Amino acid sequence: MAGETDGPVSRWLNRRLSRPLATALARTPVSPDAVTWLSLALAAGAGTFVAAGWNVVGGVGVQLASVVDGVDGDLARRTGRTSRRGALLDAVLDRYADAAVIAGLGYFAAHHQGYAAPYVAAAAALAGSLAVSYTRARAEASAGVVPGPAFLGLASRDVRLLALAVGAVSGQVYWTLWGVAAVALVTVGWRLWRLWRWGRT
Repeated sequence: MAGETDGPVSRWLNRRLSRPLATALARTPVSPDAVTWLSLALAAGAGTFVAAGWNVVGGVGVQLASVVDGVDGDLARRTGRTSRRGALLDAVLDRYADAAVIAGLGYFAAHHQGYAAPYVAAAAALAGSLAVSYTRARAEASAGVVPGPAFLGLASRDVRLLALAVGAVSGQVYWTLWGVAAVALVTVGWRLWRLWRWGRT
């Protein structure tokens, strides 16, 4: 079940909102794929708002996109429309959504804050986010690992997006980008260590 591989933010916050939304949408012609595209549009819009200096609106939009990201899977399960194609579309568009959000925060840090190398911070946050997602995908595909809470680590996507949302709303964008990059690095290291340990058993 999806809840078994959710991060803590999804488990305790996002799913409480996404599941009722999915239940309501199940009575409509809206498809899970349409919701996936909507989540990307919300993320891109949120990143644009942050880049433009509307960081509070953008930060709220980042978290809204995170909530909507959980609706497509719930809707697919409720309507019997789960598919590998839909899962692939969701995974790919999530990466673009992450890039849009982080790019927006990087632009804000560069043009509204006076810290050094803001784009380096954004690049590190994006690289870490992609690496976290990649290690999960490879664990599932190559090692046959079903990622539970012990494997997910600290930087699951729901946690990263909430951190970026809070960073945008609070105006602490630069340090949030570095924080996401650091926690992602720790999470990737943790996952590689776990996979190495499992490979020896």
